[in-house]
Amino acid sequence: MLDAKKIEELAGKFSQSIPPSAKAFQQDIENNFKQALQSLISRMDLVTREEFDVQKKVLARTRDKIDALEKTIHQMTNN
Repeated sequence: MLDAKKIEELAGKFSQSIPPSAKAFQQDIENNFKQALQSLISRMDLVTREEFDVQKKVLARTRDKIDALEKTIHQMTNN
């Protein structure tokens, strides 16, 4: 998931694009945008890079074990 710093950055960029006539509402708009962005991201059910990397390693180890078991079974059935 995006960290708070990235959300702050996105909200800041968004608020910079607000026309000068709406600058009085800039803080409210920025806060609402941050809340909407956080809500959207949380509903997307994303994982962090760290979580992804851990699961990738687990999957690689599982694949290695399956390959070893397949080799063992193959050797047992060919004897």
